[in-house]
Amino acid sequence: MIDDFDTPPRPEPATLVLQLGSWEGPLDLLLALARAQKVDLAEISILALVDQYLAFIRDAKALSLELAADYLVMAAWLAYLKSALLLPADPEAEPDPADMALRLQFQLQRLDAMREAGAALLARPQIGWDVFTRAEPEGLIRETRALYDTSLYELLGAYGAIKARSAVGIHVVRRRPVMALDEAIERLEALLGRAIDWTDLQRFLPADLADESYARSVLASTFVAALELTRLGKTTLSQGAPFAPILLRARS
Repeated sequence: MIDDFDTPPRPEPATLVLQLGSWEGPLDLLLALARAQKVDLAEISILALVDQYLAFIRDAKALSLELAADYLVMAAWLAYLKSALLLPADPEAEPDPADMALRLQFQLQRLDAMREAGAALLARPQIGWDVFTRAEPEGLIRETRALYDTSLYELLGAYGAIKARSAVGIHVVRRRPVMALDEAIERLEALLGRAIDWTDLQRFLPADLADESYARSVLASTFVAALELTRLGKTTLSQGAPFAPILLRARS
């Protein structure tokens, strides 16, 4: 029987601890490795950069997939890029490995430019740290003077427009002479009692129709009165053709 005190303790699993500073992902790691080549980003060796990145991932004893999943995805992609660059060039390969390498260089250049721009912004003087404003700045007194440039005619016109808007207007509707329908029915019914044959509707109109508006009212009322009497069965209407005279006679 083995005593529990003689059992050696289990070694703790290795954990990937990256001291990355302000890094945020695998692309930042690639940028740091590219800068280590001491050359321009446009002239870096993609193959050497891939080897350095894969060596960095390989040296990590254990990877937490929740924390280093992006690093593993980038390692797989870089391994594929390296194998594509080492193989003979295939003109029908899609995507082109050389184009993929150029895109990677462009991404690294853009990331480097963003980092430099951020560092330049942080290096500028900051309010409350390098530059201090006055606690109570003095206000400026602003004096406004109105200057009017107009003529007497425009001034009087504006005054008249204001008075016209404020004036109370009274609209009086002029009473027009008209013949009511009841009056026309009564008059036409009285005249039909004397007519024994077909008679033109115009013969039943009054003779003195000097006012044109009153004449139109009399004609319209007389025609409607003839239709009403025909509906009641007291008269008979007849018209031989379109726009022909309208004939009217009493029904016995």
